[in-house]
Amino acid sequence: MSRVTELSLREGQKIAELFEGWEESTIWSFLQGVLGNGRMIECKNGILLGQITVGDFTFLAGEADKADKAAVMELIGGKPKGFNGKTLFVVPKDDRWNEYIEETFGEACEKTVRYAIKKEPGIFDREKLTKMSQQLPEGYTVAQIDEKLYEIAKGEEWSRDFCERYATWEDYKKFGLGFEALYEGEPVCGASSYSHYKGGIEIEIVTREEHRQKGLASACAAALILECIERGLYPSWDAATKISVALAEKLGYNFEREYTTYKVDAAKYFK
Repeated sequence: MSRVTELSLREGQKIAELFEGWEESTIWSFLQGVLGNGRMIECKNGILLGQITVGDFTFLAGEADKADKAAVMELIGGKPKGFNGKTLFVVPKDDRWNEYIEETFGEACEKTVRYAIKKEPGIFDREKLTKMSQQLPEGYTVAQIDEKLYEIAKGEEWSRDFCERYATWEDYKKFGLGFEALYEGEPVCGASSYSHYKGGIEIEIVTREEHRQKGLASACAAALILECIERGLYPSWDAATKISVALAEKLGYNFEREYTTYKVDAAKYFK
């Protein structure tokens, strides 16, 4: 019977070839030995399958159609090390994985679409972004996330992903970066590093519902992109909705393609 092998951050090279050409910053995080967890399984016929998990996202690569079904299902169905969220986003490299994912998770999963945004260093208009970062309604300000805001974000459900990958303020200060919009001193919107890799960050943006449609996400994101440019970092963007795509394009990004993602109800499946 096949056996899943857990991979440390120092062992990413064992599955790196499977993920070659996949322009996804969270994958780079693991392969560079920065963040996340990896798993692999070698089938009896020599086919290698790999999995990379960072936060709530897990990525699958390899020739699933040429592997034995038991091995594919074993890799897909195991709970990724370090995952403790409510929803697991399962992203296959190609459609050869889809039927196995759907059979493994059954009613606990929903097939959805996400939107990849092109990674194009040097395309940003600093003057335009500066103006956007300053366009705030009365009563709102934008501030860089400091230790106090980090602790607040970590303690609230809506903003937890701003710092979930950083166990301490010192970790976030060293590797993370973010800005929040404050209303009467209270955080109500933010753009921060969901994860990081060597040379950049993956942006996470959330606005509390009662403060939406005020330009806060634009202002926070613009401030974050400008700071990334100053630090020589690339601000990677991946969109869950067409609204997020529109915001990305407003900031200067360009849409690349749609791709399949499965949303798995963790409580329903990982009992």
